[in-house]
Amino acid sequence: MISVQEKLTQSIKSVAISKPISISGRVSRYDGQMVECDGFPATIGSLCQIDTETKIPAIAEIIGFHGGHNLLSLHDFGARISVGAQVRVIDDGYMIPVGEGLLGRVTDALGAPLDEKPLPELESKWPLLGKELNPLAKNPVDKPLDVGVRAINSLLTVGRGQRIGIIAGSGVGKSVLLGMMSRYTEADIVVVGMIGERGREVGSFVNTILTGDAKKRTAVIAVPADRSPLLRIRGAERATAIAEYFRDKGKNVLLIMDSLTRVAHARREIGLALGEQPTSKGYPPSVVSMIPRLIERTGSGVKNQGTITAIYTVLADGDDANDPVVDTARAILDGHILLSRKQAQMGIYPAIDVPMSVSRVMNEITDESLQKSAKKFRRLVSLYTENRDLILMGGYTSGQDPELDEAVALWPRIMAHIQQGESEKADFASSKDALISLIK
Repeated sequence: MISVQEKLTQSIKSVAISKPISISGRVSRYDGQMVECDGFPATIGSLCQIDTETKIPAIAEIIGFHGGHNLLSLHDFGARISVGAQVRVIDDGYMIPVGEGLLGRVTDALGAPLDEKPLPELESKWPLLGKELNPLAKNPVDKPLDVGVRAINSLLTVGRGQRIGIIAGSGVGKSVLLGMMSRYTEADIVVVGMIGERGREVGSFVNTILTGDAKKRTAVIAVPADRSPLLRIRGAERATAIAEYFRDKGKNVLLIMDSLTRVAHARREIGLALGEQPTSKGYPPSVVSMIPRLIERTGSGVKNQGTITAIYTVLADGDDANDPVVDTARAILDGHILLSRKQAQMGIYPAIDVPMSVSRVMNEITDESLQKSAKKFRRLVSLYTENRDLILMGGYTSGQDPELDEAVALWPRIMAHIQQGESEKADFASSKDALISLIK
């Protein structure tokens, strides 16, 4: 005997649906950026099309629910939407296409090409918000990663799977330093997220790094500053998801995010639009929770997976190193590189403030000779900078402090070790040898 439930199941399967079921609603409120429509079933992050007066559909993303209605934020500013316009779900926004076809290409937050070439052929999919890994199963950070910059290789050695921040104000050489690392690193894959930067800078950076052999291993996701806050957040999530995909394939990936602060600003805009209460400098609580979630997706993989070495730029507004985003990032990252405006004004590039920078994994991935030399180098730099004014005024007489005398004698060579031309590559071995020979 066939049960009633089995009969019902067979009947449902036998029904032929000529067209896929469309989930849609109608616009009830619109203020130029935020849209409210009927509460049809859809999840946060779903992408929707909205009919406009120009007949070109506007793309929006569901960001919340209120009073039985869906709240959406537009990806395009100033769309001509009227009350009653139809809203249709086109993608749940959960999975994104990924694959080797992204290498050498520049795409936006939705995967559309920005380099005027055909859409890349991508064979796989990966969750936009990543896959959770057991922290106890992750491989240790036990090998150095050559980034091609002498001062970082020798004084702030970066490990494969480390997360590090580059903290600086505007205009002190962050982008140039990132360009050097993306071109000269020994990583298998480089994923660059240009999030919220100036359009001119995006074009210049892309033209610099997508050249020669580096182009074959580099994928760029670019979302300029004039795009909506949702696209900036999605661009950061997308860059991280692409890095995760290649890590899952066993590759050593270098993820460069420029900048984490612009992502936080975008999250602040969305949080305030949803009615969250602002805290320090107007940042709502969702910003503080988003930064660790984004950063913790990177790092070492498990078992036979590769690594994601993540480098985030953190913009210190007004050179304020105690900005809430700077504080949050510094607490969760495995080290930070502070760029000094004073050094940049003196023409010292990269303008790395060595005493104020730290790599938390350096002692675990380098030998004792390099560690001793790096510690002494820091001490000499600190001694000289603390007494620089006294020395220049002639108030210090040599012989009073042997260590300060050594710092004064070595100062030109110390500065030469930190400085490096944009087109100059310094591998790990030569960087180490240069420091050990300098600090004998």
